[in-house]
Amino acid sequence: MTTQIEKTSVACGIKGFLRHCRFERKLDKKTIAAYETDLLQFIKIGAIDSEWEIEQITREKIKVWLESMESYKFRTIKRKLASTRAFLRYLETEHDDFNNPIRKMRIKLKEPVRLPVVMTKDEVKKILTQLEEKSSSKPKSRQANFIAVRNRAVVELLFATGMRIGELCNLRHNDVDLEHRIVHILGKGNRERVVDVCLPVTLKALHEWVAVRPSSHDTPGDFFFINRLGAGLSPQTVRSLIHSLADECGISKHVTPHTFRHTFATLLLEEDVDIANIKQILGHSSIATTQIYLHVNPVRQREILTHRHPRLKMT
Repeated sequence: MTTQIEKTSVACGIKGFLRHCRFERKLDKKTIAAYETDLLQFIKIGAIDSEWEIEQITREKIKVWLESMESYKFRTIKRKLASTRAFLRYLETEHDDFNNPIRKMRIKLKEPVRLPVVMTKDEVKKILTQLEEKSSSKPKSRQANFIAVRNRAVVELLFATGMRIGELCNLRHNDVDLEHRIVHILGKGNRERVVDVCLPVTLKALHEWVAVRPSSHDTPGDFFFINRLGAGLSPQTVRSLIHSLADECGISKHVTPHTFRHTFATLLLEEDVDIANIKQILGHSSIATTQIYLHVNPVRQREILTHRHPRLKMT
């Protein structure tokens, strides 16, 4: 370690931190790029000259930077704050005499409660019916049939399992076991889970997809869902598909692949499914994440208070 902090500029400190992230912490390139972007913004908005000595990073500069992010989304502020904390902790570790100005600052971020966008049962039914009609209509070209059958299987599986779009696009051929009616999913943090596919309509859609899917792509390592060129289906393709279907069905909500995940969880809760079971199916690491679905929509709330209120049994 060096104690000559006057010889270390802010610019050199950032370079050292990024090297530390790359070679010692072995972080992903995208994470390192995000760190760099956040730190360059930190010194720019905090009016910190990159040639200053690192000890000139003060509490006042940090306060200016925090105030500048007032209009940012909570997650953006949280990420940028985490980047700056990590950088200052690195300087503190590398330079014995560096006084970390953020260590004694009491910064409290309160995340706003944002309820997820969910569809009604009728809206989901409209989309699934639209897909079924497209996949079964005749006549059409071989390529059009390939796309229609695949699209139906994609959306049916999204709604049947509540999986994330990234998980769906990363499914490999040997991850989908139609014989035993299960799907092996690799989720966030490389956590694996197995979800049963029990719905006959979903199994039918998947079997029809397998029937039109080129057999040359049936090796275990190949993607289960592919495009017409044989490459893995991209998340953007699925997003565009969902957006188009919502428009065609006259659904004004902002519907995304993740909306199916939210809807899946919310409708299961409305069927009185235990939240712990939903947590396991969704692959959440914490029950706190799943609890966002405990919100009650106005219609459901009215129904509960009208027909299930304990006062009804007190007369």
